[in-house]
Amino acid sequence: MSRIQNKKSSVQLITIDSDDDTRRIDNFLMSKLKGVPKSRIYQMIRKGEVRVNKGRIKQSYRLRLEDVVRIPPVSIATTIDQGKPPAYMLEMVRSAFLFEDDDLIALNKPSGIVVHSGSGRSFGIIEILRYLRPEQTNLQLIHRIDQETSGCLLLSKTGQGLRDLHKALRSKQVEKKYIALLKGDIGKQELKVDVPLGKNIMLSGERLVQVDKDGKVAQSSFKRLRRFQDTCLVNVRIETGRTHQIRVHSRHIGHPVAGDDKYGDRDLNKILRRSGLKRMFLHAAQLELPDYGREGLSINAPLTANLQEFLDSHG
Repeated sequence: MSRIQNKKSSVQLITIDSDDDTRRIDNFLMSKLKGVPKSRIYQMIRKGEVRVNKGRIKQSYRLRLEDVVRIPPVSIATTIDQGKPPAYMLEMVRSAFLFEDDDLIALNKPSGIVVHSGSGRSFGIIEILRYLRPEQTNLQLIHRIDQETSGCLLLSKTGQGLRDLHKALRSKQVEKKYIALLKGDIGKQELKVDVPLGKNIMLSGERLVQVDKDGKVAQSSFKRLRRFQDTCLVNVRIETGRTHQIRVHSRHIGHPVAGDDKYGDRDLNKILRRSGLKRMFLHAAQLELPDYGREGLSINAPLTANLQEFLDSHG
């Protein structure tokens, strides 16, 4: 049984070295204040409790060499004896490896597992992997994908690897391709969607993303691979990586993702569920890292068995 204890930290003054150079202040604080809720960390930044070189900063501030960060006293919830991840989760992650070297791990993330714990989930991909690899103390998520989405997920094993790949993502040097089943037919031509997205937090605490002219730039390209009676299989290439981007963009163009309980078409979902589709049909199929190593790196994640079986019967 796990139990939580709270302890009060003291003031910390941390001088930034090369390991944290260019890292965002919010991500840096989360790594230093494990057990502190994200909402509290952002509150500390907003109120100026966190200082860099004695000055206030925004949550998007990127640290520089020799910066001095002041972290105020804060109550930290420490989990004692969190326990062992369930055996089925351990086996799913063990069998999900696509690629590994000294800096990088690529997984074919199973659908149904979150990438990190929280919101009532005791274990995510990162916690499971840390349990399996206790000797690797620098394991970090490089990016995220939704709980119900399967496919390519990158994790770093070193601080340098994390910074290099974050830089590549920011400069759009990483090409991401997804496979999705959409309602209706988008047509033969490639369909480009350039519509900004904004986030809302509902009263229930659930995050909802919607088209918002004042939101962040979001760009997706849809290309039909195969047409069925009421749906079409598409390849989706995303230029940006906004939360729920493909799901919201596909709904915006009138072709929501099949099986999507939040942004999808309820009537279509019911029909497809009776035909065997038990999850959202969205899969991160490919990641291209042209500047990784000497020859670049291409990571391909085959469709999960449940999606492939449905597709075979659906066709």
